[in-house]
Amino acid sequence: MKFERSNCPITNVLDLLGDKWTLLVIRDLVLGKRRYQEFLASPERIASNILAERLDRLLAAGLINRRAYQKNPTRYEYGLTKRGRDLEPILEAILTWGKKQYPGTKRFPKVQRPSD
Repeated sequence: MKFERSNCPITNVLDLLGDKWTLLVIRDLVLGKRRYQEFLASPERIASNILAERLDRLLAAGLINRRAYQKNPTRYEYGLTKRGRDLEPILEAILTWGKKQYPGTKRFPKVQRPSD
């Protein structure tokens, strides 16, 4: 396997997830968001071009998948793969640490869908 900077696992994780948006997209997927407009509606207000780039990067890394739910124009829903779901305990640990360090913060609720 070829590594971008080094064979340190932390370096390689940061190369994929270490910007200010990617883990928030993963968080939203864990919470049940699936569609582009749902991601854009998050309170952090990610720009559309950045969201598109992060979704492409996560697809290429095998952390998410997508399926068309509409044709003409084609629109996609996104979901976590097994590899992406493996990040959930890491997000939980970050959430627990963050709540302790930043009193008054809160966990966002899961998205409720009619079929849930």
